[in-house]
Amino acid sequence: MKTVLFVCVENSNRSQMAEAFARMHGAGRVEVASAGSKPSGRVNPKAVEAMKELGYDLTAHVSKGLDGFNGRQVDVAVTMGCGDECPLVRAAQREDWQIPDPRDMTPEQFRGVRDLIERKVKDLLAALAATP
Repeated sequence: MKTVLFVCVENSNRSQMAEAFARMHGAGRVEVASAGSKPSGRVNPKAVEAMKELGYDLTAHVSKGLDGFNGRQVDVAVTMGCGDECPLVRAAQREDWQIPDPRDMTPEQFRGVRDLIERKVKDLLAALAATP
């Protein structure tokens, strides 16, 4: 089973939604987590609401730091466009998705970012399924 880590600074929006989509669409095929270099300590209520619209409960998620992943090998580390390289996270593959921070966006703009993340997660899962 492949391991995927989604990373963003606060671990409150983009990386949380990416983790949720990977759980939704990759259940049983990937081990997934998210973390932040400077976690905010909470998941943004806008992210909770945006995912609730799709039937996923983000209230069970917590904003967490990278400490548990420093030195741990993962198959793929995905940064969300936040500029962090997370050098202590060991990854066979690294991707940076350059997704805008939706924190201060309107609900419609926030949904657009959410939907972009879902498409990118689906593409990543398909690529992982195609590689041994």
